[in-house]
Amino acid sequence: MPGYGSDQGFNDWLVANGHVMPEGAQEVGVLRLRAATYLDAAYGSRFVGAPLAGASQERAWPRTVHGGVVPAAVVEACYQAAWFEANNPGGLVKAGAAAASVKREKVDAIEVEYVVPQGPFATALTPLISIVDGLLAPYLVKCTAGMWVV
Repeated sequence: MPGYGSDQGFNDWLVANGHVMPEGAQEVGVLRLRAATYLDAAYGSRFVGAPLAGASQERAWPRTVHGGVVPAAVVEACYQAAWFEANNPGGLVKAGAAAASVKREKVDAIEVEYVVPQGPFATALTPLISIVDGLLAPYLVKCTAGMWVV
């Protein structure tokens, strides 16, 4: 199951952005695969269109929109997520519960607030990489007045 883009494309992207792979980072192909898996899991259900090859397609892209090609912004988002993973091994995949998250507690003059979990798993554990979110925004269905619009 390949990631978006190519190993050479990722290496070229690193150079163009002045990045150097951290010591001991995973292989480029592994990083791209982890990044693509993250993109598909975190954003796939909100991407516009449908997978071009239907349910048998391994990745969320290409889709029935945008000429059936993977947009450059999706490839760049994959490279950004791969770079994040290179610098934060395992950072794209987190599991756990938010039961102990602080939202508010007051002891004498000190006040701490605890977050109340909203389900069995903590949705806040899914990393939000702002540049990835911004790159993918044009390819996500929009929510307007409580209705999803393609």
